Amino acid sequence: MTNNPDENSDQYPALGRAMMWVDKPGSGNKIFWGLAVACVVVFLLEFTYKSYNSFDIEGVPGFYGIFGFVMFSALVFASKALRALIKRPEDYYGDKAVDREEYPDEGLEKGDHHVE
Repeated sequence: MTNNPDENSDQYPALGRAMMWVDKPGSGNKIFWGLAVACVVVFLLEFTYKSYNSFDIEGVPGFYGIFGFVMFSALVFASKALRALIKRPEDYYGDKAVDREEYPDEGLEKGDHHVE
């Protein structure tokens, strides 16, 4: 059996065959640049209509994109700070933790698994 998905792509559903380009080398760059172009196009489209705003700051071009980026970044930093406050040590529950139990050696199927 081969690991090349292009050779046996008929076994995949239609959507799977259509999305196979994502797995190829260099597709991450294509996705990045596609999203960058989409952001620029949406920013430029903002100049094509008259907006009626409740606050003056909403009239700044790209306000919602900037606001979204700043708030998302603030959320990430706040979660890091919260993690530092509520983090517990790995053995916090001590002997009462379910995964703390030792598994008996006779229940394990130990074998000689060496690669030649």
